[in-house]
Amino acid sequence: MFKEFKMSRRTVIKGSGSYLPENIIQNKDFLNHTFYTEEGTLFEKDNEEIIEKFESITEIRERRYVSDDMMNSDMATIAAKRAIEDAKIDIEELDYIIFAHNYGNVTVEKHQTDILPSLSARVKHNLGIKNRKCIPYDMNFGCPGWIQGMILMDQLGKANIVNKALVIGSETLSRITDPHDRNAMIFADGAGAVVIEMENSTDKGIINYATISDMGEELNFITNDKSVNPDYEGSDVNISMKGRKVYEYVLKNVPYAIKEVIDTAGLTYTDISKFLIHQANAKMDHAILQRLERLYGIKGDGCTNDVMPMTIQTLGNSSVATVPTMYDLMMKGQLEGQTIKENEYMIFASVGAGMNINAFLYKT
Repeated sequence: MFKEFKMSRRTVIKGSGSYLPENIIQNKDFLNHTFYTEEGTLFEKDNEEIIEKFESITEIRERRYVSDDMMNSDMATIAAKRAIEDAKIDIEELDYIIFAHNYGNVTVEKHQTDILPSLSARVKHNLGIKNRKCIPYDMNFGCPGWIQGMILMDQLGKANIVNKALVIGSETLSRITDPHDRNAMIFADGAGAVVIEMENSTDKGIINYATISDMGEELNFITNDKSVNPDYEGSDVNISMKGRKVYEYVLKNVPYAIKEVIDTAGLTYTDISKFLIHQANAKMDHAILQRLERLYGIKGDGCTNDVMPMTIQTLGNSSVATVPTMYDLMMKGQLEGQTIKENEYMIFASVGAGMNINAFLYKT
């Protein structure tokens, strides 16, 4: 399951880009919502109390929503163009375009999902790529989709199938949330992308990785369902999450998966400069880091934001876009107090619907 690659051919990130929608939705914007319990009954608590508790747990104060005139593939195209410009490459040299998403393009009016043609094909078209051997590929893997796309490119690169590729994570979760579910306040929109290139005789890039999938009862921890409001006449496709089940699963499994990646490379916790962990819930992310610290005999509270950058407070959970967006903001000096230096080790990790967990170790 876990592999260490000692080969000199490595997957190196050559450029990055992201797109943050302009619509800023604050917690106070949910004050007029009517929230229902999972059992389909009205909450007895008022919205101020519900929102206050929500913010104390998740730390989310605001999030970004895409404008009505944009689609998921539009956001992804912008992020992709910025990554390509940053990498300074010829777009015709790209061998693959990996587009990680969960819902495709979702229409504003009917919340209809559109994935034909594929979103990666639309991005290739939008970029004007003529190379017939540039393969567009959609990755549907829950929130860990972008990381899995990176792992796939690493595998294909080491097999000499890929030399340069574009890996995108983009999602419009605002269009598939249930307005009567408190969990709607978690989700957000955004896009992040990187250009990768295989380099020979280097110690930089992806060193090793791990992917775990549990499809027993875990399959139903995050699904699509009808609204918690029995009278809601909107979409029947709304993201539904068993919060407690997800939380318990994550803390039981993610720290061990990350540790395995570090240990397999012959490193230890203190060798890692940055942990870029999927931004789903601040309380959960802090708990992941704290449990990882304990596995290495370190007494900490998991709140060391110098090693674990956080974006969830102002960007919410944009699924596949969270990790590549966070990386791009750091690279561009747009994440306060966070920098990436040469010859540092970083962990990229995520967990989401499936349930799926993945992580890779990267040397800058």
